[in-house]
Amino acid sequence: MDTIKSTNDSWNAKLYDNKHSFVSKYGSNLVELLAPKQGEKVLDLGCGTGDLANTFYAYGVEIIGVDKSENMVEQAIRKYPHIKFRVQNATELDYHKEFDAVFSNAALHWVQQPIQALHGIYQCLKKSGRFVAEFGGKGNVQTITDEIIDQIKVAGFDFKKEQFPWFYPSIAEYSTLMEDVGFRVTFAQHYDRPTKLDGDDGLKNWIAMFGNQLFNGIPEKAKNEIVANVESNLKETLYKDGNWIADYKRIRVIGVKE
Repeated sequence: MDTIKSTNDSWNAKLYDNKHSFVSKYGSNLVELLAPKQGEKVLDLGCGTGDLANTFYAYGVEIIGVDKSENMVEQAIRKYPHIKFRVQNATELDYHKEFDAVFSNAALHWVQQPIQALHGIYQCLKKSGRFVAEFGGKGNVQTITDEIIDQIKVAGFDFKKEQFPWFYPSIAEYSTLMEDVGFRVTFAQHYDRPTKLDGDDGLKNWIAMFGNQLFNGIPEKAKNEIVANVESNLKETLYKDGNWIADYKRIRVIGVKE
């Protein structure tokens, strides 16, 4: 198996599969938007534990999945040994005119050097190849992250800009970046997607899975108290019928390499 070692991997692949399977489920109709054809070669960028890569495989597509997280890739290989997976950073893609399409679901908001990633994606594609992606857009989970940051400050800790791990662009910002590297943007959408986080611990589990970097340098005991305060303050707004509802806002884009 062709892998590239990663470092500082904090992703919990088991928690991701057990508590956050909605990530792949919401990506299923993004696969339909790409409309893969049998025999095409597709790169799944930010493949996670491989569920959507396996969906592509069922279409008869030659699929390669890449993810920055070694933990995620190891889990994907265990689940789907018939698919090729690699550990690779989105900003360090080393393919050249190899793919008919690049697909990415719920990954590119983790890439804080978007222009480098887009250059690599563009180089991956054959002429007329298409790039289809969905990820967090402007205002994504802002109710949650604003409350976390406020509670960190209330607890007496500094919050530095570098602790915020995400890039949540507007349509105008991301479409411009795509055009700057050579894509013709044929579709761009920004929409609300309220997302259920199962059970009483749904918000806590979400923070544990996705938001740990916000707490860099904060002792575990203080972190737990901050999270409890966040839950208390957001319960009236985001807790409904026994589940937390995260205020997701998503961007979908399609670009064509001319």
